[in-house]
Amino acid sequence: MIIELFIRNFALIEAVRIDFRTGFNVLTGETGAGKSIILDAVALVLGDRADTSVVREGSDKAYVEALFRLDSSHLAEYQQILEGEGLEGDEKDLLLLSRELRINGRNICRINGRSVNLALLRTLGDKLVDIHGQGDHLSLLRPKSHLPLLDAYASLDGDRRAFQESAKQLRKIRRDLDALRQDEQSRAKRQDLLAYQIREIDAAALTPGEEDELKAEQIKLSNVEQLLFYGNEALKLLDGLNSDSPSATDLLGMAEQSLSHLANLDERQKPLAEKFRDLTYQVSDLSADLSRYCEQLEHSPARLDFVEERLDLINNLKRKYGEGIESILARQEEARLEFENIDNSEHRKQELIAQEEKLLRQMGEMGQRLSQRRQDGAIQLADDVERELAELNMEQASFRVSFSRVEDANGVFVDDERYVFDETGIDKLEFQVSTNPGESLKPLARVASGGETSRLMLALKSVLARVDGTPTLIFDEIDQGIGGRVGDVVGLKLWRITTVAGHQVIIVTHLPQLAGYADGHYHVSKQTVGDRTITSVKRLDKDGQVEELADMFGTSGEHATGGAESILERVAGIKSDL
Repeated sequence: MIIELFIRNFALIEAVRIDFRTGFNVLTGETGAGKSIILDAVALVLGDRADTSVVREGSDKAYVEALFRLDSSHLAEYQQILEGEGLEGDEKDLLLLSRELRINGRNICRINGRSVNLALLRTLGDKLVDIHGQGDHLSLLRPKSHLPLLDAYASLDGDRRAFQESAKQLRKIRRDLDALRQDEQSRAKRQDLLAYQIREIDAAALTPGEEDELKAEQIKLSNVEQLLFYGNEALKLLDGLNSDSPSATDLLGMAEQSLSHLANLDERQKPLAEKFRDLTYQVSDLSADLSRYCEQLEHSPARLDFVEERLDLINNLKRKYGEGIESILARQEEARLEFENIDNSEHRKQELIAQEEKLLRQMGEMGQRLSQRRQDGAIQLADDVERELAELNMEQASFRVSFSRVEDANGVFVDDERYVFDETGIDKLEFQVSTNPGESLKPLARVASGGETSRLMLALKSVLARVDGTPTLIFDEIDQGIGGRVGDVVGLKLWRITTVAGHQVIIVTHLPQLAGYADGHYHVSKQTVGDRTITSVKRLDKDGQVEELADMFGTSGEHATGGAESILERVAGIKSDL
């Protein structure tokens, strides 16, 4: 809902800030004071068409800013859009839209302070507010909104989701069929490529872990001379080979013999002698291991060439098929499966064609059942809407939901025909209305604007309030052509929309009976300051509301004041009882 609206240099408005209430908000004031200008400003910040004529005379730009508190039930939907565009705000449940219109025609649109294009601003605006009087922002005038509203009203969301799942399955089957129906030449080329890849990887005879082993062997073969040098040096020191000086082994043996004599004289040192004896055995084993290592070291240029060629082969395959031997082998398996699929494509194609036809027939039955339930729901919806219209002094109005289908040779089977479908089913539907006897039913978008249409929208909103996800509803001229008695009915219906379904409602009215239901009452006035006309907005307290309602009666004195107080007392009683 809108919690704050700021307007600067827009038409007669120099600077106005309005803090709206959560429930039923009413704008009143003399004709020409600027009430509709405020709604025009809201439409602008929601992405309506811009006209530089709204820039206040003497200014170079107009600016409108609207702060919204997002409904928790739709917060995830808004956040998905904002996060996808990198437009998250500091607080997840707050959204700031702004628009600047310059006299040279340039538009600057912002969401949470960051510049965006007009299309994105309008996308969010359409989800946040319905403005009657500005058709671009009235969701009920868009036929694509009618089907989900009817499904929600008739509790058919589960049936539609079931059809949607079947449609997803069908799309996958058709994607697989399209792949199989590629021309034979393309399939043959693909098979040749796959066969080459399989043979190339197969010929390499790769084994997991082989690359690491080859790299270790390459290092060893490349450094044989150094390895032999250091190994032999260690053996000389250990065993004294080719040397007149005593070896480490000899010295250890002498030390062991001395410790043995020591232990014979002092038995408490036998553990020490045994520990030293173990050490000499370990050194002896180490010398033997090192000797064997040096004996198997051999300078082999041929083997080194083989290892390096093998590593080059593996690196070449890695560039083509993956980051390592495991990835290369996995790619080979993928190629084998794809090759087999192509090789068996005709058999697979016939299987998929059979699956496609079976699913199309099942979807035809599902779509037909869903369509019948929609038509049953549409009858009830029409009855409810016409009942609401009668209470709004439109007893002669008729409302219907028009259903249609489009034949398509590739569509779902319904009896002996085939029809176009999408994830919602096989129906194309649109709300239609006739406001006067003898007039044919017409789409909502073709109904003339004005108070009569506003009442029609109010009737629809009243019936669909619980399933309509648009948080804020704005009505202009809703009291056109109606009197006080019907105005009271309209006021009650608008107020009930805010309480029953949690919508925020903002209206412009001249009827005190309607304005009496306001949770937030705002007086719009204009005055001349110097040589300029300025529009201002003031939220009224209880005394101010009594005074304003009295003025709206068009009379003065105690009678008008008494009438205003009577309206407020009566409304307070109604609200407390509901």
